[in-house]
Amino acid sequence: MKVGGRYPMAEGEIEVDSIEEITLADITPDLARRSGFDDVADLLAIAKHGRGENIYLIRFRYAASFLPRSRNPKRAPAMTQKSARPPK
Repeated sequence: MKVGGRYPMAEGEIEVDSIEEITLADITPDLARRSGFDDVADLLAIAKHGRGENIYLIRFRYAASFLPRSRNPKRAPAMTQKSARPPK
C-alpha cells in the first residue's frame, strides 16, 4: 500500500491519502468512532494482527468510480493564457 495508490473494492475503489505510523496510545475513542468503530476495543478486534507492534493510520477516500488519471502529467496539454482567465 502506498500514498496515491488506488485499490479496487467489490464496488468502486479507494485511494490512499496518507499513511502515518502511530502508537497504541494514539488510538483514542474519538479516532475509533471517526473510523467507524464503536470503541477502541472494537477497532483493535478487527484491525490488530499478530503482536501489533507496528501500527499505521491509513487515511483514504472511497469513490464508486474515479476518473482515469493521466499516466504522464508532463504530456498533459498546457493551459493557454485565454483559458487561464476566469470568466467575466
